[in-house]
Amino acid sequence: MAYDKIIVIDRRLDHCLAYALNEEKTALSRALDYGMEPTKTRHLVTGVNCCPETACSEMQATKRRWDKRGGIQGYHIIHSYAPGEVTPEEAHEAGVEFARRLLGDRYEAVVSTHTDQEHLHCHIVFNSVSFMDGKKYRSDFQSYFGALRETSNAVSREYGLSVIEPEGGGKHYAEWKAEKTGRGTISGLVRQDIDAAIRESFTFESFLAALRRQGYTIKYGENVKHTAVTPPGGKRAFRLDSLGEGYTEADIRSRLAAVRSGEAPAQPDPPPMIPKRYRVRKGSIRQRPRRKLRGFRALYVYYLFLLGGPRRKKRRPPPFSVRAEVTRLHQYQRQFSLLQKYRVDTDRQLSTLEDALQAQIDALTDRRKELYSQRREGLNVEAEIAAINGELRQLRRELKTCGRIGADIPRIRQQVRLCREQEAPAPEKDRRIKKFERK
Repeated sequence: MAYDKIIVIDRRLDHCLAYALNEEKTALSRALDYGMEPTKTRHLVTGVNCCPETACSEMQATKRRWDKRGGIQGYHIIHSYAPGEVTPEEAHEAGVEFARRLLGDRYEAVVSTHTDQEHLHCHIVFNSVSFMDGKKYRSDFQSYFGALRETSNAVSREYGLSVIEPEGGGKHYAEWKAEKTGRGTISGLVRQDIDAAIRESFTFESFLAALRRQGYTIKYGENVKHTAVTPPGGKRAFRLDSLGEGYTEADIRSRLAAVRSGEAPAQPDPPPMIPKRYRVRKGSIRQRPRRKLRGFRALYVYYLFLLGGPRRKKRRPPPFSVRAEVTRLHQYQRQFSLLQKYRVDTDRQLSTLEDALQAQIDALTDRRKELYSQRREGLNVEAEIAAINGELRQLRRELKTCGRIGADIPRIRQQVRLCREQEAPAPEKDRRIKKFERK
């Protein structure tokens, strides 16, 4: 069974400068040196369209010939096998065949098989520029699952090795990452609205009507192959069969039938309330007067409540455009933490904070330049440089957050206005909306 992982060989600005001064000492050459390390390979090294000993210089010559020395320098594939499945020679032979089929007669590559781990694995380092026509290799979702994985599985089958068969349907990267980090997704909001529509419906037609009352656009009928719903204000339609188990048209009809037959309750029982415990203290307690938040901080507190706070049963949910902002909840929480840290409530205070952060960054950068000069003279200043780099990372992160706050404030005000117009009675609208528009 071969498992493949592809790594982009790139470099930062300082790597670009090193490349300009000495092009042989690039991230590409470091990857080649690591792949061909004698203590790991047992001489299992093969060049594809190049000689292993001169691979780096040949790849650089190809870049110069086609004038494509910038950007991504190359790619590094780690082609791994299950422990005990192959011998080192068989693993290397299969890895070379995989590289030849994948790269053909277009890219220079070096294949080296490492034997220092229990699981044998091949390192395939290849040039990003084709020596045939100068075109760059494109590494994306389609090339990985279309070319790389299919080629790897085909070679594994021919060599009698097991292959990795995917189970179930894949997820969009944004949804997968949101689940990993605990953030909400648009499809998750659509599922919530579908659940709410099922709770107040008994037939599929009444279910669709409930979604329409929520502002959804429905694509359904005899000539429609897949039922799809578009959330209010959204541009993308979601097919029901793409929302996961329990949300296909057949699953929804089964859930509605269970509600009609009494097998499942139309309204789920609320979770049991855990009683609060209080500690009684003797004597009087001196309480500090609480300052009322205003301006930006008050706006963010209310908006974070809309995105993540509890919902009252009789209160209408916020507009879908507001609930869709739950995907950026963590970003807004970081922005509020910065506002709270520096007590920023107005545009002027935000601008002042940006100037102060930039001044600190400039001062630390100048100090770091002096330390770099001292290091070139032989002085040991690594600890101080590391400390300054840590401070710079934090300051630049805060400066970037300030910029995002300035860009997000107008949209947050607009979203709050929509919620206030939906919640407040007509005579109270103007008074309640103006409260959150103060700077």
